[in-house]
Amino acid sequence: MGSLLTALALAATACTSGDTSPQSSTGTKLPVKQGGSLVIGAEQEPDCADWIGTCGASVWGTYLMQIQTIPQVFDVRLKEGKWTPVASNLMVSEPTTKQIGNRQQITYRLNPKAVWSDGKPITSADLKYTALQVRDGKAIFDKSGYDRITSITTPDPATAVLTLQSPYGNWKQLFGAGYGVLPSHLLRDKDRGAVMKDGYTFSGGPWKIASWKKGVSVTLVPNDRYWGSKPHLDKVTFQFASDTSAAIQAFAGGTFDALYPTPQLNTVDQIKTLGSKAHMQVQPQSGNLQALWLNNAKFPFDSPAVRKAFAHSVDREAIVKRLFGSYGVTAPAQSFQSPLVSRYASTDFSAYKPDAAKAEQLMKADGWTRNGSRYWTKNGKEAAFTITSLAGNKSRELTEQILQAQLAKAGFRVTIKNSTPANIFGKLAPAGDFQLGLWNLTDSFPNPTLSATFDSRAIPNAANNQSGINFMRIRIPGLNQILDRVDTELDDSARITESHKAEKLIADNVPSLPLAAVPNVLVTGARVGGPLSINPVEGPWWNLEDWGLAK
Repeated sequence: MGSLLTALALAATACTSGDTSPQSSTGTKLPVKQGGSLVIGAEQEPDCADWIGTCGASVWGTYLMQIQTIPQVFDVRLKEGKWTPVASNLMVSEPTTKQIGNRQQITYRLNPKAVWSDGKPITSADLKYTALQVRDGKAIFDKSGYDRITSITTPDPATAVLTLQSPYGNWKQLFGAGYGVLPSHLLRDKDRGAVMKDGYTFSGGPWKIASWKKGVSVTLVPNDRYWGSKPHLDKVTFQFASDTSAAIQAFAGGTFDALYPTPQLNTVDQIKTLGSKAHMQVQPQSGNLQALWLNNAKFPFDSPAVRKAFAHSVDREAIVKRLFGSYGVTAPAQSFQSPLVSRYASTDFSAYKPDAAKAEQLMKADGWTRNGSRYWTKNGKEAAFTITSLAGNKSRELTEQILQAQLAKAGFRVTIKNSTPANIFGKLAPAGDFQLGLWNLTDSFPNPTLSATFDSRAIPNAANNQSGINFMRIRIPGLNQILDRVDTELDDSARITESHKAEKLIADNVPSLPLAAVPNVLVTGARVGGPLSINPVEGPWWNLEDWGLAK
């Protein structure tokens, strides 16, 4: 899901093998051998590999397969302490942009050395195919930016010229992280979703998908046609292991060479017991934001008063300290901008602190009274709702239990009903078939993208071919217009100003409630060498071709 990071302070010193204290770092760089294989534990299995479709929403799919196999116009790299878009080796030079009247024109010039794994050149036709698939397709995960396309011309195989009906501040995200560029010669006139859903044989990256054994593993092998740096390893297998504690035990036993565990309560302590067998990097400044997502079209959160009373009934600081204190994260998020885009963030949600008197005042003014069980009731209906998150995720389950207890005291009856990522993000959330959700928003580029989540035009519906990720059915008068200015403004200072206006309006309406920036954690064993670090946009395996067996 789809969003620079001024607060990111990366230590200049590298972690040493066996140093398992939580820290932010630029990682390690160990010399590697040529050849060999690694097995990496992966906590989530993506629903599908059609990256532009709604079924491809899992960021784990991006980390495991998309980044490794799909070329993109811009990469995100650390420059002078900031995560910054830089032209990838797919391009001869950085794309250029100019404004013609009210329109924006972007010119892309492709690297003549860039080829697909079948040897066919990557051409402007591939950019055109991808752009129109997103703009005109059904059940597209997010059309932001692509929905502004008025034309895309291909004057020659190495040049594409994209014209947008209005300026787009996030234009560098087009054909970038999340979507990339797809092969028109292999997909044109075919059902793209059917071809890609269960994995695909083509590649424009350093790796190819050798196999995807559903429920078991994904295996990558080198793409021998890749024009950039070739992988050192002969094979990398990502083995699915959804239980973090079990995965750490498998790591301790030598089954896994690396992990990217979701921060759980005892993860740090478990890894510390491994001593020199494990090296852990913790990056608190990530692109991940955990939030409580309220369905604004479902009872009882269709009432703004209930949403505000709910926000004053949740002790977010207590939850954050309990869950992420051992990782150095102790304060709740006060914005829906993740640390990756913190320069655009404000702190308006700091107004929502535990305040039982305020919550009671709001509920009574909205016509609610307490029943014999001390739950709020209105028109014969209790203020009861179900919270939905990922089944088997201990951290999420603990959060739900804490919320259940906190909210019961405040007069809300909470039921817990969890499910799989595929069911939540493939069915329940797009259909609006939930009341309260607990999941992460992951910014996929160092630019603000509040419109993807909060613009009412991003509510999946028949008119937009069931595309968009405003699963909460948020409709705030005047917000779309401000978000349009955030998206179209090319001057960064003006974008920050408009972004702050949007955040103030969002906080005033409490359509959902931010919880915490979720840190990234990478654990590697003694066998693993190479430059090892976490990219908050492209994941821990963003440079997997540089990994290898340590010498």
